[in-house]
Amino acid sequence: MDKRKVIAAYRRGFINIQECAQILGIESVQIKGMINDPQFADIPIGFKKHSANG
Repeated sequence: MDKRKVIAAYRRGFINIQECAQILGIESVQIKGMINDPQFADIPIGFKKHSANG
């Protein structure tokens, strides 16, 4: 699974820090550094573009 998606799920409150670390296969202590790493910034949520014509 994409690490960014797992960290985004944690940031959005879908999983806790222990679950996040378990999914990524790392220690809870290590995850704290990853959460603050800009490389793992939130993935933008898809959105619909609205056209000016309706």
